[in-house]
Amino acid sequence: MTIKVGDRLPEGTLYESVEFDPANGCPMKPQPLSVTDLAKGRKIVIFGLPGAFTPTCSAQHLPGYVTNFDQLKAKNVDEIWCMAVNDGFVMASWGREQKAGGKVRMMADGSAEYTRKLGLELDLTEKGMGVRCQRFAMVVDDGVVKHLAVEAPGKFEVSSAEAILAQL
Repeated sequence: MTIKVGDRLPEGTLYESVEFDPANGCPMKPQPLSVTDLAKGRKIVIFGLPGAFTPTCSAQHLPGYVTNFDQLKAKNVDEIWCMAVNDGFVMASWGREQKAGGKVRMMADGSAEYTRKLGLELDLTEKGMGVRCQRFAMVVDDGVVKHLAVEAPGKFEVSSAEAILAQL
């Protein structure tokens, strides 16, 4: 069942790498993070997307949140998370390329476990991508979903940073 407004985020783990090896420039080992602990007492915008380095995700979705960081913070958003079914190394490298550091936390759900708990999985096996995350955005306050926008297949309309700003 898909998560909905009024639901509490399910317990689960996402992974994040925020440090890079100075010798080779590669991300350091991603650290497991408890979603429940991170969401406690915070207002968070979480947006999910099918994958790092994919066209709409790289050209519009993530850059919109990086660009609108100050406006979201002005609306009392404590953190912005980008979630994708990619490993933590890929998410860290993509975040570095997109200049997301200090603005958007790049959260990895490499095996789609948390995506499944949210009920937001998308099977792209026929396109060679396996199980991914649907494109969505949500506003979460102290672990409770206050707004949820899930895109129709192939669309990018309701989960953009601008659309979320209009909801805040």
